[in-house]
Amino acid sequence: MDIHVKDSLSISDIQKQFEDRFAYLKLMFFKKGHADNQGNPKKDLMSSITKLDSIKHKNGKIVFDEDITVTELEHLFKDHFDLNVQVFRKSGNSWIETTVTDSWTLKKQNDQGKEISELRF
Repeated sequence: MDIHVKDSLSISDIQKQFEDRFAYLKLMFFKKGHADNQGNPKKDLMSSITKLDSIKHKNGKIVFDEDITVTELEHLFKDHFDLNVQVFRKSGNSWIETTVTDSWTLKKQNDQGKEISELRF
């Protein structure tokens, strides 16, 4: 999978590229970074309408597959584009940060989100 990062795109454009492949995962962008297995304060959440040219200075793409861990993906965004992202997983009707399970692959995260979200109570 490729995610293209260009100045002309907004955060929501990047999120859509990711969510087209992983329906039960979401990328959220933050003003500040976070340590591995840690979350971000909600006050640092960036608006999805924010244009990338206002927060980074490099165009390109990130290439990865479903076997990459959440931690590895978050580091790719930081290392290549200085973008602070956090992966969230769908859990029923809510979205939760994957901080405790950052060592899981994107496939495992997505499968878990699907399984939980399809449960009927």
